[in-house]
Order: sequence, then structure tokens, then C-alpha cells
Amino acid sequence: MEVITSERRRRHWSRADKERIVAAALQPGATILSVARAFGVHSSQVFRWRQQLRGKEALPGFAAVTIAADPHAAAARTQGLIEVEIGTETRTRISGPADVATVTAVASALRAGS
Repeated sequence: MEVITSERRRRHWSRADKERIVAAALQPGATILSVARAFGVHSSQVFRWRQQLRGKEALPGFAAVTIAADPHAAAARTQGLIEVEIGTETRTRISGPADVATVTAVASALRAGS
């Protein structure tokens, strides 16, 4: 049997505390569950705070694209070339005829990976 001697009240977190907890959850290798347990909150609360603190800035949008001159551009125009770089580690290059099926497959693969 458990005897409750006081009334349990909701905890109120300051914005600074919420930001600190959300920042800890965004660290590489951190999980929401481990961070929530470390700070004594429920994992759904960390998800909610992350969404609230993110605001409208994290809405999906267009990525910046840079069009650079390619020294092999003349050959690429006659052969066909699709090249997509994401960050510094991901590069996809498809040479040859760029038919509709190939372009659709590349776009679908990129969309599935994001």
C-alpha cells in the first residue's frame, strides 16, 4: 500500500531548461529516451518541446543549389549526365542518356533517403 501525503503538482520548466534538454537530445548519438530519463521527464514531452522550440524555421523548403561550370560540360551535353551532391559525403552521378525513367528513379531514391 502506498500513502500519498502531499498533492502532486505539475512541474513547470523554464524556456532555458527546455532548450538545454532539447539540445542534449540533438547531440550525435543521443536518444530522446535516454535524455528524457536523465532529466526526469517523459520522452513525449521532449518531442513536444523540440517541436515548439523549432518553430517555423524547420519547415521543409528548398535547399540552396549552386550551378558550377564543369570542364567536361561539352562531353556531358552529348552523352547526358546527372550529378547530385548532398553535403560533402554523398554524390550520385549517372552518365548516359537521361530518359524520364532514369530521372524519376533518381528523384525517388533521393526522396526516400531524406
